[in-house]
Amino acid sequence: MAEALKSGEKRWNDRSWTSSDGLNLHFRDYAGSSERPPILCLPGLTRNARDFEALAERFAGEWRVICPDMRGRGDSDYARDPMTYTPAHYVADVELLLAAEGIARFVAIGTSLGGLMAMMLAAVNPERITAAVINDVGPEIEPVGLARIREYVGQGRSYETWVHAARALQEVNRDIYPAWQLPDWLRMAKRCMVIGTGGRIVFDYDMKIAEPFETEQGPAPEPAVMWGMYEAVARRPLLVLRGAHSDILSAEVAARMKVRGSATELVTVPGVGHAPTLDEDEAVAAITRLLARAA
Repeated sequence: MAEALKSGEKRWNDRSWTSSDGLNLHFRDYAGSSERPPILCLPGLTRNARDFEALAERFAGEWRVICPDMRGRGDSDYARDPMTYTPAHYVADVELLLAAEGIARFVAIGTSLGGLMAMMLAAVNPERITAAVINDVGPEIEPVGLARIREYVGQGRSYETWVHAARALQEVNRDIYPAWQLPDWLRMAKRCMVIGTGGRIVFDYDMKIAEPFETEQGPAPEPAVMWGMYEAVARRPLLVLRGAHSDILSAEVAARMKVRGSATELVTVPGVGHAPTLDEDEAVAAITRLLARAA
């Protein structure tokens, strides 16, 4: 593993690339061995590069780890046209990142929306993906989970202090992470929020990402199309993670994913819903096993 650094010392380089419509997009670049393909971490709908901080610090050094902020999130520019907040545009942005960095082969780790993006990248060229983690999403998404997400995405709430922000997250998400205590909620708040221009704590994404998401199915391809994309990524060593209480990835769909992927390991993370944070012992152990197959 990477050599331990002093507390507070930054473990990554802040870098950027440019989208086809001229946006300056940010990514964290954790240094690692050039003898292995880099790990590309793709975040969920309202999340950003900070979601993968613990994972990146765990594997950096042995692996180069790249954590992009997708358009409209984190330190990346907001889109001029909110209708470009779709998986197809995010994948096009990632393709330009891969080209700019000269990356021909990589490990993909995608949470929720990021998992859909990993499938879409595989559909273009599965051979470049040496292994993949699909975290709590599948070709078919549960309607109850989509409805829950629509209730909160794009709501421009703000909070006076980090503790207020953490308590608000706990109120909404306590069923997803029932064992969490205040320090856990504070950690999540600092991953998905920032101090805004008025000094209040705000979510770190463009509220307009909700606009394309308001259709019945959202902007993702239809399930029949997504199953074809899944089968492309399932040709490679693959880990499917599912939160035991997930309302996005059903146990039935996850089981079908296992059957339709000859090199697929399915791991259920106990005690959590959508989505596992990838810090859980079961998730860490499973990702470690997958990387051993990808090296």
